[in-house]
Amino acid sequence: MARTDTPIDRASAADMMSLASAMQVGAVIVLERDPGDVVSLLAERIRTVPRLRRRLVRTPFGCGRPIWVDDAGFDIAKHVDRLRCPSPGDEQALLDIASTLVTRPLPLSSPLWSATLITGLAGNRAALVFVFHHVLSDGIGGLAVLAKLVDGAPRTEPAPFPAPAPSRGQLAKDTWFRLPRPISFAGLRRPSAGARCSLNQPTGPRRRQTMARADVSRLHTAAHRCGGTINDALLTAVTGALATLLASRGEHVDELVVSVPVSTRRMTTADHLGNSTGVMPVALPTSGTPPSRLARIAAVTRSHKKSPASVVPVFRLLKAIGVAEWLTNHQRLVHTFVTNVHGPDQPLSLGGTPIVGLLPLSATTGNVTVAFAALSYAGALTVTVVADPDRVPDLAVLTEALQVELDLLR
Repeated sequence: MARTDTPIDRASAADMMSLASAMQVGAVIVLERDPGDVVSLLAERIRTVPRLRRRLVRTPFGCGRPIWVDDAGFDIAKHVDRLRCPSPGDEQALLDIASTLVTRPLPLSSPLWSATLITGLAGNRAALVFVFHHVLSDGIGGLAVLAKLVDGAPRTEPAPFPAPAPSRGQLAKDTWFRLPRPISFAGLRRPSAGARCSLNQPTGPRRRQTMARADVSRLHTAAHRCGGTINDALLTAVTGALATLLASRGEHVDELVVSVPVSTRRMTTADHLGNSTGVMPVALPTSGTPPSRLARIAAVTRSHKKSPASVVPVFRLLKAIGVAEWLTNHQRLVHTFVTNVHGPDQPLSLGGTPIVGLLPLSATTGNVTVAFAALSYAGALTVTVVADPDRVPDLAVLTEALQVELDLLR
């Protein structure tokens, strides 16, 4: 008989939105060399991250949203794989493998993550490609998971495994206390359609990722000089690069609407994952010198940060009437997505092997052909550009333009 005091790890409304989008994200952990037996290493360390050994299951009728329960048959060998990178084993070859892995659907019948060790990289390096479904966690939570896996992390005593699932009575009681509030649209700005351009097209199943880099301290100095933040500098570089891409296609847009996630977390631990973000759609200028655009963008984001919008109430309503997926795949409110996560400031190691790079993995969907994800690590900012290669055959033009924009700012 199930204990009546079993804690309930329930999916939030924001989690359900991520589940419906079927989006997978992750990171590439670049290692100085092959660390050896990562299966045993991860098997030991994930014991302190409960959700990595839990699966998402539906509840009985009247018992609310799905819950995370311990997977009694958990087998880490089903989650960890090993591949050899084809020649020349450079960064683009690594990103091509990572793009395939992050778009390969994870089975909903088991814990929603995978780790693949990539060997055969140039310079005898290796990489661990970590992929998880967005319903498991947002980007900030993903960093909390990383902090538990690397060397030197504080070791906490794991809870007994597997824990019994909550009883139906316990679920019903919990659901009663979690009854959804009436949908409110207070504080939401009225969305307006962005300018029509080739950035908004239905996307296919394939993805390709490229990257650009910047020095965090130099970017911070440039942003501070113009009254902005590193995120403002990133938005300046992204919009400038997109303007260059559109110009090469014979298009001109004065403003681009960018969707920027804003974390609403009060605490970040590997014990409390899930999604806790609002969104900040901002119309940003594409003309002018980089410093002048940065100053204007900083002013725009400052005004929006006072009230970041939550799309969850709107999504709940659209989902209830059966039009959420159609509208997402035909939307013209947003031209692109830009995420930026502040990663570890100091170098880390995994199993005694130095981590020499940390690259973000993301996806793009919803009538958006290209998106951007930035992650800092040990003073370096890496920006990955993810695109549908069939809709963005000129991805190299965009990537080069982004690097130029970042260089101009610093």
